[in-house]
Amino acid sequence: MTDPQPFRVNVPQADLDDLRDRLARTRWPDQLPGTGWSYGVDRDYLADLVEYWRTGYEWRRHEARLNEVDQYTTEVDGQSVHFLHARSPEPDAFPLVITHGWPSTVYDFLDILGPLTDPRSHGGDPADAFHVVAPSLPGFAFSGPTQDTGWGIGRIARAWAELMRRLGYHRFGAQGGDFGSIVSPELGRVDPGRVAGVHVNALANASTPTDPDELSGLAPDERDRAEQNQAWWYSHSGYATQMSTRPQTLAYALNDSPAGQLAWNLEWFVDWDPTRTDRSPIDRDTILTNVTAYWLTGTAGSAARLYREARAEAWGRRPAPSPVPTAVANFLGDRAVRGLAELSNTVTRWSTYPRGGHFASLQAPDLLVTDIRKFFRTVRR
Repeated sequence: MTDPQPFRVNVPQADLDDLRDRLARTRWPDQLPGTGWSYGVDRDYLADLVEYWRTGYEWRRHEARLNEVDQYTTEVDGQSVHFLHARSPEPDAFPLVITHGWPSTVYDFLDILGPLTDPRSHGGDPADAFHVVAPSLPGFAFSGPTQDTGWGIGRIARAWAELMRRLGYHRFGAQGGDFGSIVSPELGRVDPGRVAGVHVNALANASTPTDPDELSGLAPDERDRAEQNQAWWYSHSGYATQMSTRPQTLAYALNDSPAGQLAWNLEWFVDWDPTRTDRSPIDRDTILTNVTAYWLTGTAGSAARLYREARAEAWGRRPAPSPVPTAVANFLGDRAVRGLAELSNTVTRWSTYPRGGHFASLQAPDLLVTDIRKFFRTVRR
């Protein structure tokens, strides 16, 4: 069970037929006239996407795309962990473990695997090549559901350290966005002797203070930004409050209604505000592939549990300082504050980009790959 076993996605046709049948029988709620997205996901937008999911979306095409990448499962700490393993053709490639967040899957990384593993074929320097390991978070899609409690950030980081040891990678880098931006620095804390550097985007735990004293240590412009972030989070955090307190209650609805699961995940895939035109939109097939992966594996509720586990473990507390060199890439809409990030990370590179969005591997893959390459040139040797 601990030796990695080859894995291919092969969903029974009956499951796809059942999904389409359920979508056709969606029981729609009313919506107040003129409210748009202000009360939550807009019904007309969702209905259009549900109809496309039922009649136009082709899971098999995206399943085949996933299966173009070598995939494996292995048992780590009692949990089956699924991962992509994209090896570079370059003999001196540097190992890199990349971690997604919620409501994503490893499908988010398919567009960056080629440039990261084979820069020579993508107009880059072969010296920047990586062997890429992309695990599915425990409880998410093909790494789910989790079988016991306690799968928080620290346990995931320790599992990733064991996975990289098992693959024979004794020195490596870590990268991640959203929840991956919390797991990757924690990997550096639990295994600093092997993690050469950490690169994050959408840094999730450095936008707001964990206590009022942290504000006093910030420069005035950063203090203003952190306070604005607090107000913004108050009006956008309902999903996180539910998942971090009562995920099981939510799981019944998500596991029974595909339209409901799509609505729950959709706000974040439209990058919080679908009326904005200055962020790169996420392709609807990508949104639906992630949601379909959750649906077919029955892991919407299991994925939600990560918020509960993280809250029980360290929610609202600043992580311990990490000695590992860390790079932060802020794309359009990201809210990380450098002064807060530096309280728990050794930040050696800080970049800000005028485009992209929260899901940088999907919205600005060229910028993300370039930033990853530039940072790891400083630590990979």
